[in-house]
Amino acid sequence: MALKAVIFDMDGVLIDSEKFWTQAELDVFSSYGVKVTDDLAAQTKYMTTQEVTEFWYERFPWENFDSSDLENKVVTRVIEMIQDQDCTMSGVQGFITNLKNKEYKIGLATNAPLRVAHVVLEKLQVRDLFDTVHSSEFETQGKPHPAVYLSSAKNLGVSPEHCIAIEDSPSGLKAAKEAGMQTVIFTNDDESIDSDLADFKILNFENALLTVFGE
Repeated sequence: MALKAVIFDMDGVLIDSEKFWTQAELDVFSSYGVKVTDDLAAQTKYMTTQEVTEFWYERFPWENFDSSDLENKVVTRVIEMIQDQDCTMSGVQGFITNLKNKEYKIGLATNAPLRVAHVVLEKLQVRDLFDTVHSSEFETQGKPHPAVYLSSAKNLGVSPEHCIAIEDSPSGLKAAKEAGMQTVIFTNDDESIDSDLADFKILNFENALLTVFGE
């Protein structure tokens, strides 16, 4: 099947930022008396920001709960860390540039809020290379539901079977598969990671064009 578009996940693919979300949860929710343990935090890893906020409130309810205010505090804290720290995945800018030069359409599909995505693309200096940037905050459900990928394909004007998604998580791979796309698992040089949901596996972006696209 001829590929016409490549759609990227963001956290764990474009930037090494998942530790920032964990830290932001700890910083924000602990101030409301929430006991943020490693075991519980692991359950929130692939949730949307709204889902994370509801997750902690259900377990440790507090007075004057304001979901949107809490989400905003978490997102603001994450953005601060993205801007201040070196978190860019090695080689990703060159990889995206090469795809664009080969006339693939480029998309971003993330569970993170859109304003985080824009900060990330500005940090990587690749915003002008993306044809669509879409967040699950505009869908009724986040990944592993396929909605964010289906909408991204629609925005690109490419049918899902002509799209390939680059993901680092089982929930993201499931979302892309259920949308009818081919899938790549990106492992950030961890050879032990694999998935039955992935059609391809890339350790890093240095030789990824050859691995996935045969170029």
